[in-house]
Amino acid sequence: MNNKKLNLLFGIISFLGLISCDRPKCDNNNLFFENYLPDSKIYKDELVKQLNKIDNEKLTYWLQKYEEQNGEESLYFHIQGDGLCAILHLNMDDWGKLENIRKRKGVGRRGAEFTNLKFEIIKDSVSTKFIYKTFDRLID
Repeated sequence: MNNKKLNLLFGIISFLGLISCDRPKCDNNNLFFENYLPDSKIYKDELVKQLNKIDNEKLTYWLQKYEEQNGEESLYFHIQGDGLCAILHLNMDDWGKLENIRKRKGVGRRGAEFTNLKFEIIKDSVSTKFIYKTFDRLID
């Protein structure tokens, strides 16, 4: 009898652990983020505008996918917090601590949270790029 209760308790704790690791739902209220693709200049310019209004410490980043296109590698992140709900298209010039993600093309890390993700914004009249710099911790 005690064994059954212990197994039930373990099952409940395991289930709660699985659902608590998922990215929180966010609702997007910005038409730019609804109507344009995350790798378009207009989307990125709007994201820059929104990032300038928000306390970066309130943002969370969740890996969505790895992509290689025309010889360039990038990662896409769900970025959310303080009313922001968008996708960050991050150019990867230096993989550093993320080489394992690169080798596996993001498989096994999708949905992982990255704390204190740092990137540089390079913007001109032709393009807007978010260039990966570093992060503190990966929570899988």
